[in-house]
Amino acid sequence: MFDPQTSSKTLGLVFRFIPAIDSLRTYTWNTFRRDLMAGLTVAAVAVPQAMAYATIFGVPEQYGLYTAIIMTAIGAMLDSSKQLINGPTNAISIALLSALAAIPAEDKISAAITMAFLIGLVQTGITLMRLGDLSRFISHAVIIGFTLGASVLLVLDQTKNFLGLKSVGGSTDHFLVRFWQSLTQGGDVSWRSVAIGVITFGIALGLRQVNRRWRLGVPELLTALVGAAALAFMLGWDSSLGVKLVSEIPRELPSFSWPNLQWQQMYSLLGSALAIAMLGLLEAIAMAKSIAQRTGQKLDINQQCLSEGLANLGGSFFQCFPGSGSLTRSYINYQSGAATQWSGVFSAAAVALVVLALAPLAKHIPRPALAAILLLTATRMFELSTVRYYLKATRFDAVIVIATAISAVLISVEFCVLIGVFLSFVFYVPKAAKIEATELIISDQNVIREKRDEEKSCSRLRIYNVEGQMFFGASSELEEILQRIYDDSTGAKIILLRAKYVHNPDAVCIHLLSDFVKKVQAREQKIALCGVRNQLNDVLVNCGVDVQIGKSQIFIESNQVWSSTLQAVSWAYEQLGGNYCETCPKRNPAHAGLNDWSFEI
Repeated sequence: MFDPQTSSKTLGLVFRFIPAIDSLRTYTWNTFRRDLMAGLTVAAVAVPQAMAYATIFGVPEQYGLYTAIIMTAIGAMLDSSKQLINGPTNAISIALLSALAAIPAEDKISAAITMAFLIGLVQTGITLMRLGDLSRFISHAVIIGFTLGASVLLVLDQTKNFLGLKSVGGSTDHFLVRFWQSLTQGGDVSWRSVAIGVITFGIALGLRQVNRRWRLGVPELLTALVGAAALAFMLGWDSSLGVKLVSEIPRELPSFSWPNLQWQQMYSLLGSALAIAMLGLLEAIAMAKSIAQRTGQKLDINQQCLSEGLANLGGSFFQCFPGSGSLTRSYINYQSGAATQWSGVFSAAAVALVVLALAPLAKHIPRPALAAILLLTATRMFELSTVRYYLKATRFDAVIVIATAISAVLISVEFCVLIGVFLSFVFYVPKAAKIEATELIISDQNVIREKRDEEKSCSRLRIYNVEGQMFFGASSELEEILQRIYDDSTGAKIILLRAKYVHNPDAVCIHLLSDFVKKVQAREQKIALCGVRNQLNDVLVNCGVDVQIGKSQIFIESNQVWSSTLQAVSWAYEQLGGNYCETCPKRNPAHAGLNDWSFEI
């Protein structure tokens, strides 16, 4: 029987899970027009880019087009960002170049699809554990360093194709070794290849200036590629004359098929998959946030991570290699006026139509032209002003940028990301794990305030304000603080710790506190905690430290209590029973009967 309430809940879940469908609630003809025009503009860039990115790590060009169809469509349906375009990207392809270097040529297609499957699983797992927002703890300097290193690698890798040289070197050789061998042993430079590359440069750069000046919107990369192909065809320049051409692309769309998963191969690729999965999320989230800052859209980071994971996972069942959010195509999509996620769907559909209509003509495209497009892309991957900004900002940022960039070239692209992430945490944890203590005194005016250096401490009541992060990263600092308090409070009757601004307590630091309490109580001193918030109190109760201190000596900060610190001070004076120190304001007859403390730190 039809249940309207159940149906409404199901529809609500669909809208929430698939943001593109949710956008249809307010969809108009004007929105459709904007999305369609933006999608077609993106497709004009996606076709040459997808073909070029596939060649980076040695798979046929059609697999780049398949990725630009399937992954772009799935990602667009699930994206939280309305303008982000998923699909093959320069960064991911360069990472695959390093990750698949040891894979034989005949197995690279299968390995690339397996990587998409593994990366999709990792990213989906991160989403299900709701860990996507942890990316905010990774310095953006990692992305800057990666982009810089990846750009250098891309230029070095495409130099041989631009010059018409043969690729020399074994799959087990380091990238720089293969680069040098290709330059020195790859044959003579083909002036025809160089000419095609230079012409492609000229057309693309010329059209860019024309578009900027007159705002014509001519697809510069696609036009440059078509122009170079037409010129090579008319002149009869082909492989026999040193100008390598693109292999023939079948006129068919990707079909569903199970990835050829082999356990041994999956095991060997898992480490790289983890690194590239993190890189893909960082790349997509960074781009989505950049656009959202301009549009004012509120992003759901977990939904964004889900779209990346399912796009890679789903793409692996349609012969796609891994991808992510594209910097270039997303920016073009935004600039073209895209209103919703459907612009990505229209882009994927347009690429599919190009494959069906024009695939046979792709065999006339010169590889030097694709190399020129990739070299142009490499120069646009980063801005020198941004790199300079991060290098000048702090040593923290400079070290991460330099270390990530150098390790990308000297070690591997995918593991340079892990190195950058590791350095982020190495630098972040010490900065976050800060805890400090300040001694407080009660002045002649009955004000509880920070003690000045020249002032004398009370010999009966010692008050300390402790604040900061109370987790394992701060354990050594906390241990030093507690030892200093213990040494300084010798002879005191009562020690009062104010913990109002203590955050994130864990077992390590609570154990240190427990040991401190034992030492204090062993020399017959009383101890109390005040300003205690619920988070700290819960951990104290769980560990039994509340009983050790005494429940009546833990003063909870709450809405019903104006200041638990003042309550604790009043309790301390009751315990002293008139046994005040020489400088205590209670000895002043004007203050003897007063408990109206004021508080100041």
